[in-house]
Amino acid sequence: MECISVFDMLKIGVGPSSSHTLGPWRAAERWIGELKEQNIFDDIEQVSVSLFGSLSLTGKGHATDIAVVMGLLGTDPETVPIDSIDKDIENLKSNSTLQLGGTRSIKFDFKNDIVFKKEFLPFHSNGIRFEAQLSNGKSTSETYYSIGGGFVVKEELIHSKENKETFKTFPYPVKTGQELLQYCQENQKSISEIVWENELSLRSSDEIDTGLQRIWDTMLECMYTGCHTEGKLPGGLNVKRRAFEMHQKLKGNTPYATPQEWLESIRDTEVKFRQIIKWVSCFALSVNEVNASLGRVVTAPTNGSAGVIPAVLMYYMVIENHDANFDDVRQFLLVASEVGSIFKKGATISAAMGGCQAEIGVSSAMAAAGLTELMGGTPEQVLMAAEIAMEHHLGLTCDPIGGLVQVPCIERNAMGAIKAINAAELALDTDPKEAKVPLDKVVNTMWETAKDMNSKYKETSEGGLAVGVFLSDC
Repeated sequence: MECISVFDMLKIGVGPSSSHTLGPWRAAERWIGELKEQNIFDDIEQVSVSLFGSLSLTGKGHATDIAVVMGLLGTDPETVPIDSIDKDIENLKSNSTLQLGGTRSIKFDFKNDIVFKKEFLPFHSNGIRFEAQLSNGKSTSETYYSIGGGFVVKEELIHSKENKETFKTFPYPVKTGQELLQYCQENQKSISEIVWENELSLRSSDEIDTGLQRIWDTMLECMYTGCHTEGKLPGGLNVKRRAFEMHQKLKGNTPYATPQEWLESIRDTEVKFRQIIKWVSCFALSVNEVNASLGRVVTAPTNGSAGVIPAVLMYYMVIENHDANFDDVRQFLLVASEVGSIFKKGATISAAMGGCQAEIGVSSAMAAAGLTELMGGTPEQVLMAAEIAMEHHLGLTCDPIGGLVQVPCIERNAMGAIKAINAAELALDTDPKEAKVPLDKVVNTMWETAKDMNSKYKETSEGGLAVGVFLSDC
């Protein structure tokens, strides 16, 4: 059984898309590594990249071409200075020269050596093929698929025994919600405790805490940046950043200088019901405005849905529990990641495969689950909350205008966060024995809905708002 860690579901990367930006970036890095392992890296004279399916149809709006180049340059999306990306791309365009792997200078035409092919490859909508010409006249190529959430698989390993044996075994291997509940009941543990035991089979407790702290710090920094940046988003739609003005109206007069001080200042602000909705929306919008401008975010489980989980976690820390600390953050993220992995194993977290229900729907379910356990819910209520959140996102299409992760994507994160909070409250007030739809049924239903959904509503910009609203109207 595939064992998915919390650090697989929650990755630090660069926006605007985990499947169209982070995935191709990682695929390029991986290809460079494999060329070096084959001892042919130094023989490369020219490279080209072909993008297929959804990567082609919405690739430019999702900065897939930029991501591929950044990967070929050998940069790491977790650590690359955000301000350097534009400079690196401009230098390449003006000089037509690529520093392959950051070490070898070869000719590269940004406009012609990245080819957008509308046809779809068999395994997944997000196909990417790298090809290299060698000094001996031969060539080599590899095909990868970006399957959502920054996950990348190599074509030749998809059905191989070798690929299936690379996964480590958790003490509590989970594929379904029912299996997770059984472990909780048999061991008298919460969901977060089960996930913690699984993580300990991979790394030490200090390593887990350090990694989760980095994830939370990145989320907090992202919200802080979004709330303190005004102007318009790049891409040509002239979408105005809204988090800045919302934040200005909400924040009060308490001084602060860092993201952590900012968090404490919000806790000191008197918040009424209407303001709660505005604060949650502000947090979600801020993250996805940063994401839309190629900023650093945490895939949760994707970049396009990166704002839901931090917004709901901030809701808990600001509204529900002013004494909340890193222990609460850890618990929330462990639970959320496990729910996300259940959806990934049983359905998909890729909008190119399942529409936006696979992104915002899954993120809302993850956030609802994390919040429910923090609020004292039982494992049964936690999974009920996840089910409720997804149930009311079923059939949600992915139809980004202009192929940009902006409209309607940014607002959907605010809506997903609010639904997650509502789902948690409904679950907490319900006897699990009265539940009519178990989580596993809604996971299966989401996947069946995804398969039935017309391809034009799966991140192709060929249907829905993407064609119903003309760019000239924006």
